[in-house]
Amino acid sequence: MTTKAGFAAIIGAPNAGKSTLTNRLVGAKVSIVTQKVQTTRFPVRGVAMEGEAQIVLVDTPGIFSPRRRLDRAMVRAAWGGAEDADVIVHLVDVQAELAAESDKAKPADRKAVIDAEAIVEGLKAAGKQAILVLNKIDGVKRENLLGLSKRFFDTGVYSEVFMISAADGSGVDDLKRHLAELMREGPWFYPAEQTADIPARLLAAEITREKLYLRVHEELPYSAAVETTAFEERKDGSARIEQTIYVERESQRPIILGKGGQTLKWIGQKAREELEDLLDRKVHLFLTVKVDERWADKREFYGDVGLDYDA
Repeated sequence: MTTKAGFAAIIGAPNAGKSTLTNRLVGAKVSIVTQKVQTTRFPVRGVAMEGEAQIVLVDTPGIFSPRRRLDRAMVRAAWGGAEDADVIVHLVDVQAELAAESDKAKPADRKAVIDAEAIVEGLKAAGKQAILVLNKIDGVKRENLLGLSKRFFDTGVYSEVFMISAADGSGVDDLKRHLAELMREGPWFYPAEQTADIPARLLAAEITREKLYLRVHEELPYSAAVETTAFEERKDGSARIEQTIYVERESQRPIILGKGGQTLKWIGQKAREELEDLLDRKVHLFLTVKVDERWADKREFYGDVGLDYDA
C-alpha cells in the first residue's frame, strides 16, 4: 500500500467560506462557522482522508487590510500557512464578487473583491500557483461563473478551477480527489481516525466563542475572546472546563450576560452540549465574563495560540 500525505492551505477573503469548506472536506467540525467574518484567528489544521492519501488542511484567517495588532497577526498567519503548504487553494465568494458589480452593491461585497484582488497580487509577488475554487455557486448563472473564472484565470496565478458549494457539498468531492492526487508519497502525519490537531483546551474555547457569536452577533462587534483557563480530567471520566469570556468595554458585559444571566446560560448550555458530543464524555462548563480593553493586543489571543496546551 502506497500512502501519500501533504498540506493544503485554504486562503481567501473573510467570510469566503474557508471554515465551512474545511469542515466539509474533513467530515467533522474542526473550525467554527458563524455569521461573523474574521472568526478564524489562527491556522486550524483539519485532517481529511481520501483513499490512501491524507490531506492536512490549513484553514487560515481571512486575508484583509489589517488595522490593529491582532489584525496584523491574523494576516501574517494566513500567508504563513500558505507559504508552508504543498498546495494553495484560493477560495472566492462568487456571490460577493458578482454583487459588487451591481449598483446596489454592499460595502462588504466591494471589500470582498478588494481582498480577493489583494490575494492575487500576493500570490504573484510570492511566485505561487494556486487552485481557484469558486464557492457559493448556488443559483448563479453558468455564464456568470465562466466569466468570473476567466477573469481570475487571466491573472496567471491559477493552475485549475473548481466550482463548489461548501454549504451543501456540491463539487467538494471532486476537489478533495484532486487534492489527494497532489499529495506526496510518504507516511501519514496523523492516525487515520484523527480529524484535527487542535488541543482540547483550544477547541473548547473555539466552540464557546462560536455559540457566543451565534447568540449576540447583532449586538456585539468583534470585541470578544474566549480563553480556557482550566481543563481538568475528573476521576469519574467527566471533564471540568473553566473559561473566561473577554470583552473590551463594560457596556458589552451586560450583552453577554443577558437579562437575569439568560444569554450566558444559553451560550454555556449550547457549548457544553457540543463539547460533550465532541469529547464523548460529560462536561461541567463554567463561564466568567471579564472586561479587558486591551485583550486584542495580547499575544495569547493570536499567532501560535494554544501551542503550549496539552490535549
